[in-house]
Amino acid sequence: MTQLALTDLLILSMIIPIVGAIIISRLDKHINLRETATIVTAIILFIINVDIYLSLDLDHAKDVAASRFTFAEPIKGLSIAFSATAFGSLFALIASGLWIATSIYAIGYMRAHNEKQQTRFYVLFAVAIAGVMAVAYSDNLFTLFLFYEILTVSTYPLVTHAGTRDARKGGKTYILILMGSSILFFLPAMVIVYFVSGTLTFQEGGILADNLDMIWAAPLLLMFLFGISKAGLMPLHKWLPAAMVAPTPVSALLHAVAVVKAGVFSVMKVVVFIFGTDFITESGANHWLIWIPLTTIVLASFIALTKDNLKERLAYSTISQLSYIILGALLANEAGILGGTMHIAMHAFAKIALFFAAGAILVASHKKYVSELAGLGRVMPFTFIVFTIGTLSIIGLPFFGGMWSKWYLISGGLNFQGPEATYWAVLIGLTVSSLLNIYYLLSIPMTAFFNKPVKSSTENDHAGGHPVSEGIKEAPIACLIGMAIPTFITIYLFFDPQVFYRLSSTLTNF
Repeated sequence: MTQLALTDLLILSMIIPIVGAIIISRLDKHINLRETATIVTAIILFIINVDIYLSLDLDHAKDVAASRFTFAEPIKGLSIAFSATAFGSLFALIASGLWIATSIYAIGYMRAHNEKQQTRFYVLFAVAIAGVMAVAYSDNLFTLFLFYEILTVSTYPLVTHAGTRDARKGGKTYILILMGSSILFFLPAMVIVYFVSGTLTFQEGGILADNLDMIWAAPLLLMFLFGISKAGLMPLHKWLPAAMVAPTPVSALLHAVAVVKAGVFSVMKVVVFIFGTDFITESGANHWLIWIPLTTIVLASFIALTKDNLKERLAYSTISQLSYIILGALLANEAGILGGTMHIAMHAFAKIALFFAAGAILVASHKKYVSELAGLGRVMPFTFIVFTIGTLSIIGLPFFGGMWSKWYLISGGLNFQGPEATYWAVLIGLTVSSLLNIYYLLSIPMTAFFNKPVKSSTENDHAGGHPVSEGIKEAPIACLIGMAIPTFITIYLFFDPQVFYRLSSTLTNF
């Protein structure tokens, strides 16, 4: 494939979702065609990203741009530019691939749940995916920042889709935290980088080592960590549980994959290509900053234990799991970077399966609390098998893809060069969190399969001698197909993780 063809593919990856959104918007009265257009657009985008991946020479190069093109240069030396890189390809493949699964799932969910404004939902979803593609293939920090903000704005109407008081309240929290943190921390940090280095272009090994005094490395990196609040670090994490008022397809893709992964993707880009891992370790910046994701991992796990609302429990699980990726970045060694990057993929497939299962439970049984799920696994076995598989991958057990990212993260912890107290805290934190995962996630399908249904007083009055679960069955077939796709991939990635391993290993510049 020629250089020009690869550049064309990059442009198409951002244009195709927009074209799809326009077509979808014209099919409001033709729902079957509207949904077909959504799926076809998602498939075309995925094929384009596969072509970009196949065009990269992963055997003979690190994560360097295979092609670049500049869309505009508003200020000399400050451009809106894009390039094809291995790390960008990883993020784009995940997001576009799971858009297919989510589009199929959404057909069953949106119809069965009688959601309003379904055309607007599909249109805005496509626009958000276009923003994700732009973030994935950003060639510099300015471009990434620009489309990071566009992604926030474009997903706000999806969060407030229901139009209820709770939806508006959740949307307010969502937009205030994400936009506020960007203005207070992300934007000033980016300006500082440009001021001291004269460039914002991502470079292998970073751009700050020869331009910034080591004493300022930790404060500047802290500004990025809190400025990129899509990564969900505490205390700037409240937007994610607030966003759970959105329809489950939104929660699944945008808040288990696209939005949150845009956050950790951005942090990883900043660590590896702005600071450089050598500069971070030599300055010692990670010796105390690493406590932030470590604290988030453990605290979010404990909070998840207290949540009876299933989607809220999954939201706090996501907050904890995102900090695994940030932890891997701040370990700043080969295994840590590899584990954190692979966890972007492994967590995405497992967590979207969990959210899909939660949505299927709501559609089929109208239940949203963990305390209501006893015995439900007997009438919805497929849904709870999916939930079990996603859970086992999140925990990091064999035969599921999550094992490999946890393997490298623990290896990164064992190889961490820092204070002894921090070294042991990392290993203990990862272990405790994994044990808590077992308790707050695996207990859900166990209860659903093996506990007897508990009747409330209202159910006792109306049951009339019939089982409480009578009439409940699996969600619509479209939901089940959508659930099956990430579940299968989660299992497959244990036996063949090479695609994401090769893409992740390009970041380990050692």
